[in-house]
Amino acid sequence: MKHLLFLVVAMLMLSSCAEELVEKPDNLIPEDKMVAVIKEMAIVNAAKATNLSKLRENGVEPTSFIFKKYEIDSAQFVDSDRYYASKPLQYENMYKKVESDLEDQRLKLENEKKIRDSLSLVEKSKKNIDIKAKDSVSSKSVQK
Repeated sequence: MKHLLFLVVAMLMLSSCAEELVEKPDNLIPEDKMVAVIKEMAIVNAAKATNLSKLRENGVEPTSFIFKKYEIDSAQFVDSDRYYASKPLQYENMYKKVESDLEDQRLKLENEKKIRDSLSLVEKSKKNIDIKAKDSVSSKSVQK
């Protein structure tokens, strides 16, 4: 009898875990597109924190811009976000992908900055060499 009760309770628990907590919306944003939207939202939030005045000066409303870019609306985003949030493992994987993409982008930008800085340094030293060469030529011609 105990085994039967245990089996029934186990079956109930397993079947309740399979239930969807949030119904899949008709206008669900595909996972890869949702990852891209979340990534851009993170970038925009960082930009808002550092350059909100610049965004206002240029009349840019970042969230609206992102929704327009991905051809979605705020209700669709909220419905999709709620649906994915009801699936914790899938949602966590999406955010890990966002984090990974942002880290890759950060490293790429750092490398580009290093290249620009080194090119700028080479250009600067080239100018200094040219100035020194001109000075030495002009000082030789003055000595004659």
